[in-house]
Amino acid sequence: MLREFDYDNQAVVDIVNEMIADAVNKSASDIHFDPTPTILKVRMRIDGELMDYAVVPEIVKKNLTTRIKIISGMNITESRMPQDGAIKGEFGGKDVDMRVSSLPLVNGEKVVIRILDYSMSLQGIETLGLSDYNLQKVLKMISVPNGIILTTGATGSGKSTTNYSILKRLNTPDKNIITVEDPVEMQIDGLNQVQVMSEIGLNFAEVLRSILRQDPDIIMIGEIRDDETARIAVRASITGHLVLSTIHTNNSLNTIERLTDMDVERYLLGTALTGIISQRLAKKLCPKCRGSRPATEYEKIVIKKALGIDVQGLYTPVGCNECLNGYKGRIAIQEVLDITTEIKDAITNSTPKEELRKLVYDNGKTQTLLQDGLNKVVNGLTSFEEILRIIDIEEDFGEDEEELKNALIGRSVELTKQSMNKKSLPISSNQENLNMSFQPSRNMQNNMMMNQNYNQMQGFNNQMSLPQRSQNTLINTPMMNQQMYNYNQNMMMNQR
Repeated sequence: MLREFDYDNQAVVDIVNEMIADAVNKSASDIHFDPTPTILKVRMRIDGELMDYAVVPEIVKKNLTTRIKIISGMNITESRMPQDGAIKGEFGGKDVDMRVSSLPLVNGEKVVIRILDYSMSLQGIETLGLSDYNLQKVLKMISVPNGIILTTGATGSGKSTTNYSILKRLNTPDKNIITVEDPVEMQIDGLNQVQVMSEIGLNFAEVLRSILRQDPDIIMIGEIRDDETARIAVRASITGHLVLSTIHTNNSLNTIERLTDMDVERYLLGTALTGIISQRLAKKLCPKCRGSRPATEYEKIVIKKALGIDVQGLYTPVGCNECLNGYKGRIAIQEVLDITTEIKDAITNSTPKEELRKLVYDNGKTQTLLQDGLNKVVNGLTSFEEILRIIDIEEDFGEDEEELKNALIGRSVELTKQSMNKKSLPISSNQENLNMSFQPSRNMQNNMMMNQNYNQMQGFNNQMSLPQRSQNTLINTPMMNQQMYNYNQNMMMNQR
């Protein structure tokens, strides 16, 4: 339900403060102010999903946008160029840091406020949701004196939170830690933090050259964005420094490929790379209202193939006054790769991707994103549907994992047999009331024969092609029934 404000009598200053306070209390990560020809639509991103929050009338929308630009330090007279700003203050009883961005659109300026919450970073690496096995691997990786550790994932997947947690662990008086960031999102006592300013030529590569003359023990690079930064980071890690950074890739294997595409010499990469932490965020089940249900055959098959365990029931979202549709907060799904000597040699020797994949995953020492996610499903931390939503089936699996891949997209032998053994529903003479259930799957183009009773009633054979589907649940399709009816009528006319 949309929040309503008294725009006629309430000051714009108070309205903006209330909106930000509401967002903080709802644990929103972003506030969007979207201009339209008549109104300003306000939306909030909560647990990764955008949802409508309020509607600002035309007579107020310009003043509200101006107020946000004032408190974020932007130029209120400039509305033709994008601008960036920051807000720091107390909202909703909490001290909050925010980043603000404006973008000129045809209907006005779109403003987005990013609310930075690094409370988990301050609590330490143990609170990131790492499994005990993955946590021990990370602690081992950060204990080495030199090398490069990369945190990978999409935008907004918590990479900075993970890096800040690691830095908090490493931040001791005997260490000289220097970071180069764009922007500096969280100021930590004991760290020497550099803000990149590309407009004056102070970019990542330029700062890194100077940092190496500052006697650092640990270097944190906000993001590896270009070839030069990647090469300098790798070279810094083999000269006695521990380097932490982030990069936008889907998983550990793709990270290695991306770095080689950036013209990083393989012999240097194989020597320097210490570990890769790949992560994605899944919505967390509300612990107060989550329910349980029997696991479907499809879920049993996927969990059995991925984890090797049998499950009978799973937790499911319900919904209460303290959560949003059964979810509250998010949890990280991680894949932690500890680079072994065999993997280093394979990188150096330009081993083909599929052979490298076997070295990474077939030794049983690396839990994939799917395995980590399903473990958290079994433990009641998230739902099965959430894990399917964040897993990239095409990118995360190789040629030797076809069986598990097929199980995920509903093409396994077991699912096919289960679908074919389903009893046909009774057929009514009224075609519009006819329902046909089937087991769909992605990229499946199978032809199914209608059941024998229906064939005898109509006097001819009827085939129908199933459309492509990505979900793996039984569904009813009235549209297909109508198409079948039209097809039957045409066939009967031809026979006459």
